[in-house]
Amino acid sequence: MKNENTKQNQNIDYGSAAFVAKYASRDLQAGVITATMAIPLSIGIALMSDYPIQVGLATVAFASFIAFIFAIFRPGNYVGAPGIAAGLAPILAMGVATFGMENMAFIVFMTATFQALIWSFNWQRYLLRAVPPYLVEGLLAGIGLKIALKFLPYLWMLPAGMSVGEEFWSDARLQVIALSIVGAIIFLLLFKKFKDTKPALPYFTLIVYGIVASVFVDVKMLMVEDVDFALSLPIPEFDSLYLWIYAIFFSLMLAVVDVIEQVMSNAAIEKIDPLERPSNSNNSLLSIWVSNMGSSFFGGMTNLDGLAKSSTNRLAGAYTKLSVLVIGVLITFFVFNSQYLHYLPYFALAIIMSFVGIKMFLGLLHVATFGPYAVLLATVCAGLVFKVGIFEGLIVTLVIHAVISYVIFSEIDSMPAGTIVSKYFQKFKEEDQELN
Repeated sequence: MKNENTKQNQNIDYGSAAFVAKYASRDLQAGVITATMAIPLSIGIALMSDYPIQVGLATVAFASFIAFIFAIFRPGNYVGAPGIAAGLAPILAMGVATFGMENMAFIVFMTATFQALIWSFNWQRYLLRAVPPYLVEGLLAGIGLKIALKFLPYLWMLPAGMSVGEEFWSDARLQVIALSIVGAIIFLLLFKKFKDTKPALPYFTLIVYGIVASVFVDVKMLMVEDVDFALSLPIPEFDSLYLWIYAIFFSLMLAVVDVIEQVMSNAAIEKIDPLERPSNSNNSLLSIWVSNMGSSFFGGMTNLDGLAKSSTNRLAGAYTKLSVLVIGVLITFFVFNSQYLHYLPYFALAIIMSFVGIKMFLGLLHVATFGPYAVLLATVCAGLVFKVGIFEGLIVTLVIHAVISYVIFSEIDSMPAGTIVSKYFQKFKEEDQELN
């Protein structure tokens, strides 16, 4: 019955994913509202990734234009909004620390190359079978904890020069802490009340509050360094064979995590679509790897259809990807007019990013539906990701999961090793049978 329904849905003409005249005004409005939320969020993610802010915003703008173009003939979803993902920020930061910013274009290029292979063979349908969803939640929880702890100090940080020679609990610091507490309360109350109706309102209100507060209180303000954008080939400068090998596996991990997050986001976007239109994850992956490939030529970051921005886009009234085109245009304005971003206080940005990180960490609560074992393993994954690293943490957790599964099947179920292996690969054959 599931296969029949899927085939029937594929034969329905849902109209253009890029533009429908009767929804145009709603899409234009949604684009403006979503951009209001996406700009500070993208700035925070760029900072977390150790990338220049202008590069992060340029990545979002470029991905938005590509998403709109592909929506014309290969739509992945209808209301998803692309951008740089918070879940990938610490991975990119680790890449910058390991390979240097000068080599990150090559890392993004290789990531896009692996994603192109996954797209070409439609391997994305196997990923959630190979990596259990609860381990993905554990991975994101560990990353969320990293994000929250990265931005928490900005809630009490003073402007440069003010803290020199002063005690920690100075009057100036207490003022900043008080502003942060009030701002956090305002944001949380508005988010709780309007998250299902006007999701951009908490972000917009917090930014306005921060700007007004900065007029009366001296706080640390955002500084955006100008970036000279230039097109160039993503050619690496590695000085050892180890870095070459590590770069390949690092790019593969980044590609897989990016694809898994997109598959999960697509499943959620499909549920919130106002016309209940189905998503095509492989078409979404096409847009993603093309955007990543393109961004590698100007030193950009990786992208995906983030659930936070996509849900905001939908709740703001979006019906087609025209809203995404509007987002791209507005963000492009700030890429080339970054001086207007200097009015954004760091404490307001820190409230947003700390909230995002804590929310990602609390995603562990969703794992309870999978049972005690899943909760334990996801928690171990979160701890390892936070403590020893994202790549290492995920690999170690997968090995632990494999060993435990082998012991259960071999010792408790008395299953031969060959049968265990064939049973594992059988679930991938079942996936093919469901699609045929």
